[in-house]
Amino acid sequence: MKKILVTGGLGFIGSHTVVELQSEGYDVIIIDDLSNSSVDVIEGIKAITGKLPIFEKLDLKEKASVERFFQKHSDISGVIHFAASKAVGESIENPLLYYENNLNTLIYMLKEVLNLSASNFIFSSSCTVYGQADEMPITENAPIKPAESPYGNTKQIGEEIIKDTCKVNDNLNAIALRYFNPIGAHPSTKIGELPIGVPQNLVPFITQTAAGLRECLSVFGNDYTTPDGTCIRDYIHVVDLAKAHVVALERLLNDNNQSNFETFNVGTGVGSSVLEVIRSFENVSGQSLNYKIAPRREGDVVKAYANTKKANTILGWEAKSSLDDAMLSAWKWEKNIRNIED
Repeated sequence: MKKILVTGGLGFIGSHTVVELQSEGYDVIIIDDLSNSSVDVIEGIKAITGKLPIFEKLDLKEKASVERFFQKHSDISGVIHFAASKAVGESIENPLLYYENNLNTLIYMLKEVLNLSASNFIFSSSCTVYGQADEMPITENAPIKPAESPYGNTKQIGEEIIKDTCKVNDNLNAIALRYFNPIGAHPSTKIGELPIGVPQNLVPFITQTAAGLRECLSVFGNDYTTPDGTCIRDYIHVVDLAKAHVVALERLLNDNNQSNFETFNVGTGVGSSVLEVIRSFENVSGQSLNYKIAPRREGDVVKAYANTKKANTILGWEAKSSLDDAMLSAWKWEKNIRNIED
């Protein structure tokens, strides 16, 4: 079977995508620097799929190491590029870290991909490229507004780098998948979201609070122009998101793409507020959550949810799981890793 490289493949979305790729029969090579992941995730992948992916610990900021890797693995048929720093708040505090890690690594990767006989590239983009969109739901044709954070800016610039490279390299075929908010865990509870240190995302903070690791969840702002005053996002089950990568990759492998650079929103099309996510968790877990209202957080847009028509009709993919499904899977994962009995 075809060999696929997954950078950041031991991370949250990356590991679930590796599972889906191996389940479809692909041979997978993972690159990860383990800065926000654990090597133990490999065992979870093996437990689910029955197959151990090839793993190389590698820092993609080291250009020479990237070159050596591709010299050794010149038979790669496609690359799915997740490796990046991804926390909005941290990017505001440390912008240079984000620009170096998210842009330099992308450039080094593209230079090597261009030398492959099969230059197929899936880019892990984000709905943050839209900034605060004027209209909901957000289509792929929405104007790209000034980014609200350095993280969002790296995704905007990343797409521009790929698009410009595609313009002058007909052999490069790329798809940027603009994710909305991935949550949940694999139904096996063998892999899931396991941030190092204090969670930067809502759902692991919810589950860690419920598990007793965190004293209280902060809800950042309740005075936004939304029905309950809290921010609205489009929360997508990580397994649905992982499957979108396989569909996008196969679109390129089968030469079904309409141009050599395409973009697709990957979400559910449903917007849920922070308080609705909390209520969903309380619903599926049967327990109340300790939370408090805190001041607004810099870099947060008020609302963002996807128009998924393009992904549904052209890509042939759609999300299957509900918010409750995703929250229940996240809670089962949290209970499993903390050895919490039902």
